[in-house]
Amino acid sequence: MSDIRLSLLRRDALSAAKEVLYHLDIFFSSQLQSLPLPLVDKAPVELLEEFVFQAPKERGAPAKRLNSLQELQLLEIMCNYFQEQNKDSVRQMMFSSLFSPQGNKADDGRMALLGKLVSVAVAVGRVPVLECAASWLQRTPTVYCVRLAQALVDDYCSLVPGSVQTLRQIFSASPRFCCQFITSVTVLYDMSSDDLIPPPALLEMVVSWIFEDPRLILITFLNTPIAASLPIGFLELTPLSGLICWCVKAPLAYRRKKPTLANGHPEGKPAPAPGECQALFSKLHLSVLQVLMLLQGHLTEKNLYGRLGLVPFDHAVALVEDIGRLSDELNPLNASQEVELSLDRLAQALQVAMVAGALLCTREDLRTVCSRLPHNNLLQLVISGPVQQPSHAALPPGFYPPIHTPPLGYPAHAAHAALPAHPALPAHPVQSFIPGMTFPYRPIR
Repeated sequence: MSDIRLSLLRRDALSAAKEVLYHLDIFFSSQLQSLPLPLVDKAPVELLEEFVFQAPKERGAPAKRLNSLQELQLLEIMCNYFQEQNKDSVRQMMFSSLFSPQGNKADDGRMALLGKLVSVAVAVGRVPVLECAASWLQRTPTVYCVRLAQALVDDYCSLVPGSVQTLRQIFSASPRFCCQFITSVTVLYDMSSDDLIPPPALLEMVVSWIFEDPRLILITFLNTPIAASLPIGFLELTPLSGLICWCVKAPLAYRRKKPTLANGHPEGKPAPAPGECQALFSKLHLSVLQVLMLLQGHLTEKNLYGRLGLVPFDHAVALVEDIGRLSDELNPLNASQEVELSLDRLAQALQVAMVAGALLCTREDLRTVCSRLPHNNLLQLVISGPVQQPSHAALPPGFYPPIHTPPLGYPAHAAHAALPAHPALPAHPVQSFIPGMTFPYRPIR
């Protein structure tokens, strides 16, 4: 490698970058032929840092920078290399050598160039680059994944109106990248503040992808060998947890948004979620429930039912805590409709996820976690759970057997013996009762 470095020093920046890619392509190809599990050496990484990312070799030396035209030419060189290399294993090794974080000063330049490379690949349809980026997102710590997601959102959802259509088109070109991108943006936009609510253009694109093919968000899970334990600090196998958070938090997060400015003064009420955004979150919630219903078959097929929680319980705990905090901030009396909608969606997601085997917990766990949330009828049904009833004989019309156990502390009583008839009593106003109930009927208010 030292001889290669000396020859590269005599070249201009772009020529040296192209030459180092050529030499490393030969090096990795030979490694793949001779070693069953080739490893990326330190020397190739140092060459890439010096001649591609322009990191100085000597300490204290001034950093070199490419001008905008040279940087665009470098991106074209890299796109062409990944497009022309036919062996996916070599492409993956080169991409990993280029962009795997090393924990040094070159990481900032590495991440900046990665964002620009993937953005260009989206614009010109370089599928091999997108496939390599999908693998990179799967094996790189989340903190770097969200930086790439942020760069793409800035380029296609914020800077140029209408450019999101270009990003939308990669759905058919690289579904793997779309799946990993959705997982990244759900981590990035966690709705913890007004700035972290997904932009409308991004939301509309993600919903359109998932609604068109709900299985999109299962691609990584279905095509990845499942290890005994997933690494901590990396993206989840699916974006299900993040999408559930989006749907459940959305009514409260939009209700919490600060008032819009009118003539320099805030308006009296917070701006509600635009009608189209409300419809999009409802559509997304339906799609997520449909995907959860598909999961039971896939988990059973992989012999993972009851063993792998694709919706981790600690994520559900964090979501419930966020909902409780948001509802307290908003005051349920002033945001009763939003709180009710949020809790309804939470209850539906928890129930379907548990039945599908994606959420591994007991109803007792849920009762403990949800105990501080505002009352919600549907959520109470979910955390109580149905009780198996013995088979009944023919029941009188209008009678429905109870599905819940009696409240704790109230033992069941044996049937009383027949009592003698009382004399007739004076007429009183009749109190309405539901047949089979032992307490007056009072409608829920």
